[in-house]
Amino acid sequence: AYMVVTYDAGTGLGLRTSAAELLAQTSPERALEVLGPILADPKTNETMPPLETLVRSWALAARALGREDVRILADVATDFSRPPVARYAAIQELGRLGGSLAEKALETVLFEAASRHGAPRTVFASSSSVYGERTDGPFRETDPVERPVSPYAATKRAGELIAHTFHHAHGLPVICARIFTAYGPRQRPDLAIRKFAERMLRGDSLPVYGDGSSLRDFTFVTDLVDGLIRGLDSDLEFEILNFGGGRKVSVKDVVATLEKALGVEAEIDWQPRQTGDVGRTWADISAARTLLGSAPSVPFEAGVARFVEWLRGEMGS
Repeated sequence: AYMVVTYDAGTGLGLRTSAAELLAQTSPERALEVLGPILADPKTNETMPPLETLVRSWALAARALGREDVRILADVATDFSRPPVARYAAIQELGRLGGSLAEKALETVLFEAASRHGAPRTVFASSSSVYGERTDGPFRETDPVERPVSPYAATKRAGELIAHTFHHAHGLPVICARIFTAYGPRQRPDLAIRKFAERMLRGDSLPVYGDGSSLRDFTFVTDLVDGLIRGLDSDLEFEILNFGGGRKVSVKDVVATLEKALGVEAEIDWQPRQTGDVGRTWADISAARTLLGSAPSVPFEAGVARFVEWLRGEMGS
């Protein structure tokens, strides 16, 4: 690994990303020493693909050493001359590093950079969790959100407030997107629909928390992306907008829909309700429809069918 990880400061060429990963795993101290200058050099850009692998390798070494030094990752994340995939990788790794420094970087550095570079508009990914525990609905953007029931929800609300601060102080246009349970192809494996589907295909039981009556408003990924792009392309200055399907689906109905799409009967492993889980989410999507022309086009059953088609291809089943 030492021999193949080479760097020419003039061209940024010569580093093999597989070697970077190996170096991060076998000698994290050396990885930080070698990779740090590469990532910090503004010349390191498209000339060294894939740059996101170098970002992940640096962060892997930092985590192995218990480091919270986020300066290099923050610089990559906010350097608008870098490829978007590299900036996204840096943002993801900032979150994984954790700690107060990483939280501060995620909350403020990106907004600072957007203001400094004159970004035409920033979309902040908030969450339906800011609405807390509710028995009514649908949830409107003007509803009170002062009582979050999980640290995650509290940080999302804090992010919205920071976004408004930058808009007020620096004129930064920001759309805060309150996203309601996104799903579809390439969903993270730890999230419910994918986790349930994979376990069902393997013949494993499904851990269901509570009695299965919890309600969620699901947003298919293509509908969500369409809405976020419309937000970026809009002339809005500051708005908080819901992005959802506008329909409640119970956990029991999620399982039944998956059973039909997969042709597999689910075995339920009933578990106590988890702390921080809310009983329902339900989006009023009229503001996004009015301001952006954004509206869901993929019904839940059709979205699950499209997800299952993708998943079978991934699993070769």
